[in-house]
Amino acid sequence: MEATTATAQSATATNTPAANEGILIGDKVYSEVFLTIDNSLIPEEKLSPTPSMLDGLDLHTETDLRILGCELIQAAGILLRLPQVAMATGQVLFHRFFYSKSFVKHSFEIVAMACINLASKIEEAPRRIRDVINVFHHLRQIRGKRSSSPLILDQNYINTKNQVIKAERRVLKELGFCVHVKHPHKIIVLYLQVLECERNQTLVQTAWVVHDGKCHKEPLNSAPPTT
Repeated sequence: MEATTATAQSATATNTPAANEGILIGDKVYSEVFLTIDNSLIPEEKLSPTPSMLDGLDLHTETDLRILGCELIQAAGILLRLPQVAMATGQVLFHRFFYSKSFVKHSFEIVAMACINLASKIEEAPRRIRDVINVFHHLRQIRGKRSSSPLILDQNYINTKNQVIKAERRVLKELGFCVHVKHPHKIIVLYLQVLECERNQTLVQTAWVVHDGKCHKEPLNSAPPTT
């Protein structure tokens, strides 16, 4: 009887992975995800070379694409009337994704749309994909210095919408569904108060922008045409 029990326990131990090995779902073991201060930053070995560099993109061009993507997310977030925390979350997701995938193989604009759409859900301020696409369409016209025209709901719109939906799923997959972001903005305010520098507007603005992980120009405040 005791031998039978020991055998059963041994079989159970074999089929059930240890707590630190992961979670058994079906016949596959998936690793658990631990979010701590030690692994909240991207390891240095992943910062260079990036997937884009491995595909032949130079560092200067990649940096420009990162800045442009974050500027688009910021400008689109303003037009969508999202809270600043949602824009910051979208920018962090954008950066994280492109440390896993290459700018050469993925459209930065589609990924930017996917990131701000995902971030709006994470920060409990969801927006319709149609509104996100409409705002990016408006920003593209401004960048090209073209006259504003409404977004036409044709096959191109349907294709873009499907691409954004797929890109959002891809972002979630690449990040292992770890989309929680701890922003440093509250800490910035606290540090500035401790240093008695909260009235130094230049220092406050510089610290805020640097910790946003972006260098954006003046926001585009004009509203896109309604569709």
